[in-house]
Amino acid sequence: MKAKQINKIMYSAALLLMGALITYLFNWNETVLNTLLIVATLVAGYPTFIKAWKASLMKLFSIELLVTIAVIGALIIGEYVESAAVTFLFLFGAFLEGRSLEKSRSSLKSLMEMAPLEANVLRDGIRSVIKAEDVVKNDLVIIQTGEKIPIDGRIISGRGSVNESTITGESVPVSKDENDQVFSGSILEGGYLEVIAEKVGEDTTFSKIIELVEEAQEGKAKTQRFLEKFAAIYTPGIMALSLLVWIVTQDVHLALTFLVIACPGALVISAPVSIVAGIGNGARNGILIKGGEVMENLSKLNAVVFDKTGTLTQGRPAVTTIKSFGISENKLLTMAAEAELISEHHLGKAIVKEAERNGLELVNKPTDVNVLKGRGIKVNLNGDSLYLGNRKGLFENNIDIDAKVNSYAVKQEESGNTAVFVANRNSVLGIISIADKVRSKAANTIHELKSAGIKHTVMLTGDNEHTANIVGKKIGIQKVFANLLPEDKVNKVKACMGKGIKLAMVGDGVNDAPAIATADVGIAMGVAGTDVAMETADVVLMADNLDKLVYMLKLSKATVRNMKQNMFLAIGTVALLLTGVLTKNVNLASGMLIHELSVLAVILNAIRLVQYKPNTIWERLVLRTQQGMRLISRSISVNSSSFVNKRRA
Repeated sequence: MKAKQINKIMYSAALLLMGALITYLFNWNETVLNTLLIVATLVAGYPTFIKAWKASLMKLFSIELLVTIAVIGALIIGEYVESAAVTFLFLFGAFLEGRSLEKSRSSLKSLMEMAPLEANVLRDGIRSVIKAEDVVKNDLVIIQTGEKIPIDGRIISGRGSVNESTITGESVPVSKDENDQVFSGSILEGGYLEVIAEKVGEDTTFSKIIELVEEAQEGKAKTQRFLEKFAAIYTPGIMALSLLVWIVTQDVHLALTFLVIACPGALVISAPVSIVAGIGNGARNGILIKGGEVMENLSKLNAVVFDKTGTLTQGRPAVTTIKSFGISENKLLTMAAEAELISEHHLGKAIVKEAERNGLELVNKPTDVNVLKGRGIKVNLNGDSLYLGNRKGLFENNIDIDAKVNSYAVKQEESGNTAVFVANRNSVLGIISIADKVRSKAANTIHELKSAGIKHTVMLTGDNEHTANIVGKKIGIQKVFANLLPEDKVNKVKACMGKGIKLAMVGDGVNDAPAIATADVGIAMGVAGTDVAMETADVVLMADNLDKLVYMLKLSKATVRNMKQNMFLAIGTVALLLTGVLTKNVNLASGMLIHELSVLAVILNAIRLVQYKPNTIWERLVLRTQQGMRLISRSISVNSSSFVNKRRA
């Protein structure tokens, strides 16, 4: 298709050049010149005429239809130079636009090029190279240094250094060992791995990323939808106005020029090209933004609500102390670990890990498992009822807690630990204290978010009040709400919304899915491979890195700013051209040239977003100017108040 388009451009250019040579060098017959110009018009205009015909059959007023009407009119009144120039410029402009738009989608294209094509599989003792799409679940896949990983799976043998930048956007290689997860599209930079395939083909994380980005780039922003509706009214309106110009002036050439120059081509694409480029940039950096409307909503955020565990903390809690009442500490830890064997909760995994670290043998398997959301877990272990969880669960299960036990638990919580009560039917058998380290970048991220326009920060957690306040104070969170159940988190998010607040909820995408779905923008963080997160959240941060929040916010603002620049450029160009047309300073050919250049300028401006990185000199200058203006505004306000008070005194 491109080759045919290039050929038409070359043929029409050759005919135009031949016509110019005939006119100015050989002074040939005017009939020969006009014939060449008409042929050039038909050659270059054919694709435009076909598109216009199809649009008219669908009762659509397209830019191609306007150009076709203008070209036919130019041919009728004998303006062959104009008709040939307009069709050539429109065809050449469309070609340049297409090439430029490809660049704006280059982030998605580069992602697709990273897709693994082959897999080295061991089946029935025979090693063979097959297509990546032919790998089936539970195949044993062998990956050597320099190879792309073709599936999502678990390492059963070997170790290596894996570049996961296609998934997380992080270029620093990650060390992988036995039982670690690996993802399709990542590259083994050094080492040797044997991996059991768990997700293959279209089910892999990498395939889902590409699918999400493709869908997101098609998703329309509110501004884009408005522009499309506007164009649907504007285009037939321009046809009516050009007819009015002809009736008033009796100048066909002026009316046709008005018709073409007023085309809203640059305006219609001003929003989508920016959105496509911005979403592509995010995808390349491990930030999946699901569409133009989400991008616009991100740029308006002024409040962020965080889950604590796994978001502001590392999500790798560890047992700090064990206190038993009436039984040995090892027996308490063994019972607790056996009860938590089936648990997916961070705290449960920490207890099991501590038991394994101490070499305790976990023999008994829990039955009658009842997961109490936001409270703990209740099981039947070796014929006895066992509860592990917080105070709420104790009270709901009518388990007594004496003053001595409660006093010890409070002291542990005040020192920043989470106290997990272990109890039978009647009383507390012991307390296992668990702590989760705050992320090293958490405090800096909160500071950066405030600098980027976030005025309100909130933390929600099911943890105890003492631990929650310690974490909140350490990283600079403004409001902290503790002892919350999943439904309580949803209610808190709803309570924080409205009244000028545009709010994002950041969580791990699984336990916090209801709250994430409730917020203006739901953000799931550090969840590579988690299907629930990809489906629920509006934004998925594939890297387990808080820095990505700041990058995401700045990228959204840069994208919306770029979109507004494009709209201003498009509207400004049309306004200037129409002024030139009505004052007879712009003709059909020159107007079309400037119009096509404005379309190209809009696309090239959007392409800048593909390589966008925050904290550029220009961005810092804008930020400092805004901060300076706010300081001046506050100073004026304070001085005004002081002056008024003095006058009153």
